[in-house]
Amino acid sequence: MVIAVLEMIANIAAGFWDVLGEMAPYLLLGFVVAGVLHVFIPQKMVERQLGGRRVWPVVKATIFGIPLPLCSCGVIPVAASLRRSGASRGATTSFLLSTPQTGVDSILVTYSLLGPVFAVFRPLAALVTGVLGGSLVSAVECDEEVKTTAGSSCEDNCGLEATRGAKFSRALSYGLVTLPRDIGGALLVGLFIAALIGTFVPNDFLAGVLGGGILAMLVMMALGIPVYVCATGSVPVAAALIAKGVSPGAALVFLMTGPATNAAALATVWKIMGKCTTFIYLGTIVVTALAAGFALDFIFKFGGTVPALSAPTTLSTSFKSVSAVALLVILGFAVLKRSPYSGAAPAGETEALPDGEAVVLRISGMTCSHCVESVSRALRECPGVQAVTVSLQKGEGVVKGEDLDADELVRAVEGLGYKAAVSEYNAPNARVKE
Repeated sequence: MVIAVLEMIANIAAGFWDVLGEMAPYLLLGFVVAGVLHVFIPQKMVERQLGGRRVWPVVKATIFGIPLPLCSCGVIPVAASLRRSGASRGATTSFLLSTPQTGVDSILVTYSLLGPVFAVFRPLAALVTGVLGGSLVSAVECDEEVKTTAGSSCEDNCGLEATRGAKFSRALSYGLVTLPRDIGGALLVGLFIAALIGTFVPNDFLAGVLGGGILAMLVMMALGIPVYVCATGSVPVAAALIAKGVSPGAALVFLMTGPATNAAALATVWKIMGKCTTFIYLGTIVVTALAAGFALDFIFKFGGTVPALSAPTTLSTSFKSVSAVALLVILGFAVLKRSPYSGAAPAGETEALPDGEAVVLRISGMTCSHCVESVSRALRECPGVQAVTVSLQKGEGVVKGEDLDADELVRAVEGLGYKAAVSEYNAPNARVKE
């Protein structure tokens, strides 16, 4: 009995390590590239490109969104900020649809675990989804009016000047600390689930139960739509499902619907974009996911090929092992650093606060560093604000300045889709209670 349990644990660990080794070199590269994109393509520049009601802003929003490493929760405040800053409803919808499905990190991981056909087809499917959904929203006159906060006086870096060397440092910090902190937990869970599937599900078992066709795709869609699935962390699960007999098309449906939707994200889209846009958003995901699934199955079936469950490269086993160890160290550090029992807030969430009025807000709904950045930025743009500190761990924002309007601060946060309430309003020079 003990020997059987030890063998089972060893098999799970071996499956975990095999998948980790295949994806680690590409994911590390993806983290670095994502950091560069995050720092050198400012959100303000994106916002300036997405105004107007024509098709071109929709296409640009989709193209901007595909390489960005934003999850379905993290993309919401960014999209709300785009909308508030003048992006059209169609462009905002296309950004919401395309961005969470892919990212430079998930594209590289898809290449490493599912091969080049999947790696090319996945962002193309995201592109079609974004352009179609955004164009439909632009063409349909929705009645509801979404309340937005006034424009911004904050520049690309919200007043923070940085040299090129400092920007590279920030890019590495984001790519190797902040981004792993956001997706590390989901990624490790995905790897563990993939290892469990590989250990306990017999080969070709799912081919008889699900296999391909519309039924398998609907099952994958039912699993993917309501729950949060990380675009990168879902790839090992998809690879394990394909290895056990699920069709590539059904796996693609899971990879499209899981990252692009979840119950919390849909509720927030309803709030900030309206019910008409939400129905178009969800309908577009459903239709394009099924169409893409059938198209991918057609490509593999009539092309006489099967998904390559590893990248066609000549990377050595030792290099993969070193990369896997490095990735585990980075993910472990990131996950431990974000622990709610840690005494210090994550780097980048605080700044020096001057004397003056202080408003403390309780904020619910923040899930990642992108949420913190969006809330901080929205608060800085309010009149009279001199400094802001937002804590993801505490679910709190502290604003200091002069002649602060607490109601305006609450509206700025709620305009991003979060819930906010004034916890304290302190007189000048008073200390903020913990």
